[in-house]
Amino acid sequence: MKLELSDNTLDWQAKARAYADKYLQPHEVEAELNGGVLSAEITKRNKARALELGFSAIDVPKRWGGLELPLIEQVAIWEQLGRVTNALSWCFPEPQKWMFEACSDEQIETYILPMMRGEKKDCYAITESGPGSDVAGLEATARRVGDAYLLNGEKWYVTSANLANFFWFQAVIPEENAEALFLVDIDAPGVTMTANPLFSHTYAAHHPTYQFSDVEVPLSQRVGRPDDGMAYTRSWFRHERLMIGARSCGAAARLIEDATTFAESRMIGGEPLSEKQAIQFMLADCATELWAARLMTFEAAAASDRGEDLKALHNRCSMVKLYVSEMANRVVDRTLQIFGGRGYMRENVAERFFRELRVDRIWEGTSEVQRLIIARNLLKRGLDKM
Repeated sequence: MKLELSDNTLDWQAKARAYADKYLQPHEVEAELNGGVLSAEITKRNKARALELGFSAIDVPKRWGGLELPLIEQVAIWEQLGRVTNALSWCFPEPQKWMFEACSDEQIETYILPMMRGEKKDCYAITESGPGSDVAGLEATARRVGDAYLLNGEKWYVTSANLANFFWFQAVIPEENAEALFLVDIDAPGVTMTANPLFSHTYAAHHPTYQFSDVEVPLSQRVGRPDDGMAYTRSWFRHERLMIGARSCGAAARLIEDATTFAESRMIGGEPLSEKQAIQFMLADCATELWAARLMTFEAAAASDRGEDLKALHNRCSMVKLYVSEMANRVVDRTLQIFGGRGYMRENVAERFFRELRVDRIWEGTSEVQRLIIARNLLKRGLDKM
């Protein structure tokens, strides 16, 4: 299932695949049976290799010492890392281009460059219990008091907070009637973890709930200018939605490959399971949907690299997130069925992905939110400008 990719893109794809196959995939079952956690030695090794390969610098501008890879190359990397379960590919920080556009030089030196070097890790305190991922309904507030802001609010699903050094905290500034991001140290006074619930997947990265009570941060911790509004949060959403598509393609590819290998070796009534028409139909549907998903994902990345209209790109990333995440869920359901009882065992890749891929239809905007974005774009701009 080849795509026309440049030699550079193919080179990055090969590096990521080799890393996933050698450093991450062999430890999946170990992680699954140990709360998602690997030994300190293996974790350190995996992170060091990722940093050596440059994965933490792929979206960092060159003037800040990064690689500034085209998005199509980043998609090629994350597609291969998406083949691995238990979020083992989350072992390195991911500073993104928008952070260098939004942050001051001081903020970049203090928070963002240390991420590129693997010295710090971030987490996003955006989602709330009421509005969920609808940032238009945020209730958290930031009120200016002299030379500081007082932050208040409750944030849910703060992914990786147990491993992070600082938050991106999003709040409404009442006196400006606008939203803003703030950089908040994880151990700042007034920050309290109030819950750390267990989830279906088995990740070392948790998704705790945090209460921010009169957390005082200096004016210098505000990100961007007063008129920036939601621009940088939308940049983050576009990037994350596209990479969810990339990872989902990788997961689906591995599931199809493993299920095909199993079906060819599993003998039923004197012939391979793969000779059964019902199995062939399931595999055919999986392969066809993956082909469509890969074309969509890589084209959306290429359109961004071409600098196409920002609103159209936002819409396309929503389309990718919607279609590809739902595609991967259909693929894992079919492949688990092909594995039969084996597919229901935690040591089986289909069982793990069955639990892990489900959240991709929820976080970074639910499938329903994506449909709203797409429909509104169609109604406002027409089909040809989407």
